[in-house]
Amino acid sequence: MDPGESTPIPRHSRHKSGLLSNFRRFFLRGLSALLPTLITLWVLIKVWDFLWDSLGQYTITPVRWLHWALTRNREFPTPPGEISRYWDDRYWPFRTHLVGVLLAVLMVYILGVFVGNFIGRALYRLGELLVMRIPLVRAIYPAVKQVTDFLLAERTGQFQGSRVVAVEPHAKGIWSIGLVTGANGLPPLNSAVGTEMVTVFVPSSPTAFSGYVLVVPRSSVIELPMDVEEAMRLLVSGGVLTPREFPPDTFAINPPASLPAGMERAAAKDGSTPAATVVVTAISQPPNPGT
Repeated sequence: MDPGESTPIPRHSRHKSGLLSNFRRFFLRGLSALLPTLITLWVLIKVWDFLWDSLGQYTITPVRWLHWALTRNREFPTPPGEISRYWDDRYWPFRTHLVGVLLAVLMVYILGVFVGNFIGRALYRLGELLVMRIPLVRAIYPAVKQVTDFLLAERTGQFQGSRVVAVEPHAKGIWSIGLVTGANGLPPLNSAVGTEMVTVFVPSSPTAFSGYVLVVPRSSVIELPMDVEEAMRLLVSGGVLTPREFPPDTFAINPPASLPAGMERAAAKDGSTPAATVVVTAISQPPNPGT
């Protein structure tokens, strides 16, 4: 055999390698299809257990009393011992847990309705002031409240109507996706710098609801032709899920009014495409392998 020639791979080795490759590929495919469902069920079970352990099990005692009160005036009342066994989770776990969790959900809903009105909010704030007077509690309660407010706050209207923009948070030429959360910026800062500012929330990836806030000149942001949902999908996926394809003349038909004046002058002078437009269109168009 010529020393320069490579040793041929036996057919059975190629077949074995192909089987392992197919097994790995299909196993990962099945795992990716199954994991979302399993994780969702796991979260629901944990929520179920939390509601039962924290509230549901304590609602069964009033249910027993109500059951006894409704049946004691009958000709043949139900013995209290039988009522206790009827609502004992050792004998009828699913029924008892189901009633307890449903009552816990109802209690949380009623509390939310109560806190949502004016009197409820006032009483809730008064209770918080009283709680904050306890030395050990006031060291823990504020941090816990910040976490729960962040996780459970209503977000449907938080960014509704916001514009998706590109902004340079750190260095020139490095762009980040952001949401305009304040069209007027900070009035004291506007007066101090003598230019119109906007407030931009720059989400982090993959937790797109955390990030940082920038107050930047209106002329330094570029409005992108995508909605908030597409921007969040792009950020949560780490850039894997790109927005929909836009026509190549999107900015030619409706150029962003916020394009920096310096870029417009440079483009008009030499006929080139502004650098900001190149960054924006690169988000929706795949790179050319030949370049």
